[in-house]
Amino acid sequence: MSAREELLALVERHRPRAQAGHGGISRMPETWIFRGMDPAQARRAAVLILFGRLDDVPAHRASPAVPADLDVLFVQRADSLRKHPGQIAFPGGKIDPTDRSARDAALREAEEETGLDPSGVEILGQLPAAELPVSNFLVTPVLGWWRRTSEVFAVDPQESATVFRAPVADLLDPANRLSAVVKQGQTRHTSPAFDVEGHLIWGFTGIVLSRLFDDLGWTQPWNPARERLIRSV
Repeated sequence: MSAREELLALVERHRPRAQAGHGGISRMPETWIFRGMDPAQARRAAVLILFGRLDDVPAHRASPAVPADLDVLFVQRADSLRKHPGQIAFPGGKIDPTDRSARDAALREAEEETGLDPSGVEILGQLPAAELPVSNFLVTPVLGWWRRTSEVFAVDPQESATVFRAPVADLLDPANRLSAVVKQGQTRHTSPAFDVEGHLIWGFTGIVLSRLFDDLGWTQPWNPARERLIRSV
């Protein structure tokens, strides 16, 4: 089965939960809950998790689960932003009243942030919305596949520092996996993290990506006890 077929199969497995409204919400792990949230009062957002074949920059490490040229798209937020400065995320944002669906919102935001040609993206489906308590959002992950690749770049430097495509095999490499730690007084929060080519992916994005790889059966055993302190307040 190809990576695209595995992603499609994953969408089908999650379809009942994705259509279940609040009953199908993907909760953040207790290690990462900053405060409770009421799904009925949460704002809605969507992100595009866009996979494709990056033929000119293959992975540094081979993976038994995926081809060396399979990649996924990320943006790094500008350091000047008030919320989540410098963090790496999937393209996406708030669902506007003019958006017909979470899929439309994810694709629109991805085009605005990365300049991709939306006509070259095949939307495979969506996963159950994930809670983001720290900013009171319910975020719908939308899975996409590059049907025809196009140039990507940071459209607005005030919003995004850079846009890049990371080889999935490198993300799966146990040597690139660790736990990110944020300390708030005596409270300690941890999330799965990925360190690839100097890009550290952690927090909400790290959790969603780690769960996605687990669900796909792509994850290789890694050491969660390998930690890095991100912030202490």
